Amino acid sequence: MNLVIVLIRLIEFYQLLIVVWCILTWVPMGQLDIVDDIKEALGRVVRPYLDLFSRIIPTFGGIDFSPILAIIVLSLLERLIVAII
Repeated sequence: MNLVIVLIRLIEFYQLLIVVWCILTWVPMGQLDIVDDIKEALGRVVRPYLDLFSRIIPTFGGIDFSPILAIIVLSLLERLIVAII
């Protein structure tokens, strides 16, 4: 049971990282070096996963909707884990 809780918390944490990275992408580069460093570090963690969905959903009007689909898939995975246990 503890393993399930850990998996759910990791999924929730990864979802949070995706949301934070998306918000940071709205901050113009060069404003604050620390923000650029955080954005780059988070990008290394979340971009590989988001790129899977970027291939499926093209940008529309310059807006990338892949994070929304990525979070939905993670939520479905979380529900599946809870349903199995």
